[in-house]
Amino acid sequence: MIGIFDSGVGGLTVVKEIKKQLPDIPIVYFGDTARLPYGNKSQETIQKYSAEIVDFLKKRGCQTIVIACNSASALAADYVRGKYPDIKIYDVVSTGAEAVVETTKSKKVGVIGTTATINSSVYKKKISEIDPEMEVFAKACPLFVHLVEENWIRRPETKKIARAYLRELKLKKIDTLLLGCTHYPLLEKIISGVMGRRTKVIASGERLAEDLKKNMSDNEKGKDKYFVSDLTPHFEKLAQNILGKKVKIEKIVL
Repeated sequence: MIGIFDSGVGGLTVVKEIKKQLPDIPIVYFGDTARLPYGNKSQETIQKYSAEIVDFLKKRGCQTIVIACNSASALAADYVRGKYPDIKIYDVVSTGAEAVVETTKSKKVGVIGTTATINSSVYKKKISEIDPEMEVFAKACPLFVHLVEENWIRRPETKKIARAYLRELKLKKIDTLLLGCTHYPLLEKIISGVMGRRTKVIASGERLAEDLKKNMSDNEKGKDKYFVSDLTPHFEKLAQNILGKKVKIEKIVL
């Protein structure tokens, strides 16, 4: 059983990729919708929230947990690994860094994410550890999370905001752009359109799912379960749009 958590709906993009690779393995998803976004929270707060969620998922029987939130991956992954050494914990930052290095040809890459993720410089550090010759240009795009959560994906204002955010990165002539937030794949078409054909836009969800498939058996049976800290019809609609089906979602207080 795999536990997956995010601050909101974005982590469901990772769930979707995992279910493509491991369709039969049961997952338990937790979206911390009552406390989103994580991107403007302190490291101490994000660590506290993440530990509470890992504890919840562990009690649900999850021995493998995916931090499907870039802010939590950047600021709390090492903390929860130390606190729960018996749990195998994957994070989207490490996976994303590996994917970027493998994809780029020019070694000039960009990363976009929340303010907390970008200010932590975690992607620059991770990418440089793999290949010190890489040039990494980072840009915080905090409004993207709100645009996704408010389902403004097809609004013309969203494209204007994307152009404003990405202008600097286009001028750097990067050949690879990493979506450093699990909400951002829902804006991938807009982002790709703004960046142009010469820039490969990638998300970490697919690569993470491939890593899980290599290390896990798909013969475990059980039902998928979805939990949130605050449930609204809006979240249910977004979840259905991302997963391509209606799922039962329960509200729970940690």
